[in-house]
Amino acid sequence: MSHPSLDSIETPAALVDEDRLEKNLQKAAVYVREHGLRWRPHTKTHKVPELAARQLQAGASGVTVATPREAEVMGAVAGDVLLAYSPVGASKLARLMALPGRVRLSVAVDSREALAGLAEAARGAGRRVGVLVELDLGMRRVGVPTPEEAVTLAREAAGTQGLEYLGVMFYPGHIRMPLAEQGPALAEVSRRLGTFLEALKAAGLKPGIVSGGSTPTLWRSHEVVGMNEIRPGITPFFDRASAWMGACGWDEVAYSVLATVVSTAVPGQAVIDAGSKALAKEELPVGGYGALLERPDVVVHALSEEHGMLDLSRTAWRPRVGERVRVVPNHVCVSVNLQDELWAVRGGQVVGRWDVTGRGRGTSSRCASGP
Repeated sequence: MSHPSLDSIETPAALVDEDRLEKNLQKAAVYVREHGLRWRPHTKTHKVPELAARQLQAGASGVTVATPREAEVMGAVAGDVLLAYSPVGASKLARLMALPGRVRLSVAVDSREALAGLAEAARGAGRRVGVLVELDLGMRRVGVPTPEEAVTLAREAAGTQGLEYLGVMFYPGHIRMPLAEQGPALAEVSRRLGTFLEALKAAGLKPGIVSGGSTPTLWRSHEVVGMNEIRPGITPFFDRASAWMGACGWDEVAYSVLATVVSTAVPGQAVIDAGSKALAKEELPVGGYGALLERPDVVVHALSEEHGMLDLSRTAWRPRVGERVRVVPNHVCVSVNLQDELWAVRGGQVVGRWDVTGRGRGTSSRCASGP
């Protein structure tokens, strides 16, 4: 299949470096094998079934999703799907129960209300749905805060028709400091997790699955005692935040947004046609909303909806109007969610295209041509 030239693609456009993508997948696969961990990547980052299939081929045991739409899309390629988000509401539950029967569905739950709704939907659909009791180990967003509450919910899940108690999960999303500084925070997560695991074991509810992890903490996941599964999402692509925290090197970042310089009228600045609707407006402690892939000293210092302003104060480079650049966003997940498609590139050539089919709330999926 022929593909358009990179120069002919209208900007802004999301690019994925095929060689870096593959290296990132293999690096993650080697890590989990070496440390005896299951790998269930979170597909909210890429939202592309073809990329989920690549992760499964690399050694992932299943996939994680955040929405019914993602579950529908990923269910086409994955036989094991975890919804890491309590489904509340008849419509969401109906869509989950309509997944193909071959898909082993499990769901994160932190309340009796969510558990009851899930059980009723599962019985009505004639399904058996796995349950992971979600724990709060410091994120303070969702999850039961005490071992006693975890035991109560796990016992109810284990004794409810239509459900199968599988274990527990948590998300250490509050750990977002550089990799070298994460030791104390990871030790505290490990300590708190231990109190939950001890209580569950004492109650005869020892979890088979202890699922956690994140991209910032990925390479230190083995330090969390008792955890046997990780769910990193950003790992295939990485982003500026990942590089800042030390989860990857700049030469491992596989995702960028191709943009065109549209103005150099203001001295010391260049304006590109990628704004908040392509890059997303998330900040980092180091400032800016992104940096150029080939010139990381050039930062996107301001954004409007359709314009990105490049700070040229730390470089001798002076772009011309019409010149194209690649921008690494601070947070890749939200940038991908703004795209209709991702272009796979290798050595400056387009080698494939993927539709971002997991976006939005649609109820059907369609496959796109891959590389």
